Amino acid sequence: MQQRLIAAARGLNTRDNWNRLGIALSLLVIAFAMMTLVHMLRNVNPDRIYVALKAVPARNIAIAGLLVAAAYVTLTFYDLFALRTIGKRHIPYRLAAFAAFTSYSIGHNIGATVFTGNAIRFRIYSAHGLTLIDIAKLAFVTGLTFWLGNAVVLGLGIGYEPEAASAINQLPVWLNRSLAAAVLALIAAYLFWVGRAPRVVGRDDWQVTLPGAGLTLVQIGIGILDLGFSSLAMYALLPGAHGDFVAILVTFIFATLLGFASHAPGGLGVFDAAMLVALPQFEKEELLASLLLFRLIYYVTPFTLALTLVGIRELWFTVKSRGTPDLPAKKGPAAYPRKCKSRKPLRP
Repeated sequence: MQQRLIAAARGLNTRDNWNRLGIALSLLVIAFAMMTLVHMLRNVNPDRIYVALKAVPARNIAIAGLLVAAAYVTLTFYDLFALRTIGKRHIPYRLAAFAAFTSYSIGHNIGATVFTGNAIRFRIYSAHGLTLIDIAKLAFVTGLTFWLGNAVVLGLGIGYEPEAASAINQLPVWLNRSLAAAVLALIAAYLFWVGRAPRVVGRDDWQVTLPGAGLTLVQIGIGILDLGFSSLAMYALLPGAHGDFVAILVTFIFATLLGFASHAPGGLGVFDAAMLVALPQFEKEELLASLLLFRLIYYVTPFTLALTLVGIRELWFTVKSRGTPDLPAKKGPAAYPRKCKSRKPLRP
């Protein structure tokens, strides 16, 4: 019986089964978020949403736009840092910035960012000598930067304002505070671990040398700046008295991570439901107006710009390849067929 259980456990512990489990969890999160969103929007008046949209000051919209632009500039350093970490120093910043902006903008809006974003990265970087293995390493380092920044901000934010996390995950305040302390302790242990000696993860061609303690702090700083600018943009669009920024920051990051985990395009439905549940102090129509504006500024506008830039790039390369003249044929003996000398028939 024990051997059967072990064999069954080994059969379940495969990549395909883990992928199926991930897809199932994503669908579960999306379904639960949609049910919550439908329930909360039953009595919402569309006319009041329109009035709330008109009431948002143009100055706040402009500030939010500038903050979103700053967040996307910060995103470019994800790729630049990762390229330097894996030893691809020949890639200039302008190319890294282009690849980062387009891959994140398109990947976040289409969904399944791990696949869509990295496909765009490979399309851009492969022209400069990077392989699929290099893209996988790049994705690992950028993901590490993202999660380190999120972990530090969430740990500090929840430790200071655990009630904001409790509004979403429904856990007791003391448990959320304990989890925040545990996360920060893990980050400190990781910093100590990478600071003692060079740490290598992976095997053979897939090896990546992790950044040391000093560079890990740079990673964390990049992630914090990205989250800070994005959450400040959301904060600028909220109506009236904004309230406690730390609580809104924790709510925003939690909602963003739930949307990211769901793999829904732009976290659609999941992000919005989490924000509505965790910020009951705002009128639903006013909060929905702010969320719509944020989506327009943070998702739709960069997505449109990224698609345009990628389209122009592809068109340019197509025209350039068609305009390249064919190489002239080689001259010399090889260019001409050899004449076979006729042989006289053999006489019997």
